[in-house]
Amino acid sequence: MLKEFKEFINRGNVMDLAVGVIIGGAFGKIVSSLIDNIISPLIGLMLGGLQLNEALPLKLKDAVMDGEKVVSPELVMKFGALIQSLIDFVAIAFVIFLMVKAMNNMKKKQVEAPAAPAGPTNEEKLLMEIRDALRK
Repeated sequence: MLKEFKEFINRGNVMDLAVGVIIGGAFGKIVSSLIDNIISPLIGLMLGGLQLNEALPLKLKDAVMDGEKVVSPELVMKFGALIQSLIDFVAIAFVIFLMVKAMNNMKKKQVEAPAAPAGPTNEEKLLMEIRDALRK
């Protein structure tokens, strides 16, 4: 079983997948930072100075207090945070789409190069010699 596991890990596809997951995680953080720190504030500015994470709250239940101690926290649905997450998803999906499209275009260019025609086999050469001898 250990031998099979080593063979599985040493396959190129598994290593490619591992590298892809690591790079994808880092890339996701970069795009999330771009959305959180640049795009969301611009959208909030266009919406009249709203901070998208805090926008459109719907309070379901007030906090229950016992003096200054919180017995039960308030329950709030944050639709603005959902909208920001959707923007994150769409941005990441679009960039991945562009990357996959670029990779596919590069693969097509490699495939489109015509292969050199194979030379005649020994059998074909012999048949051509016989044909030429018969013509003479």
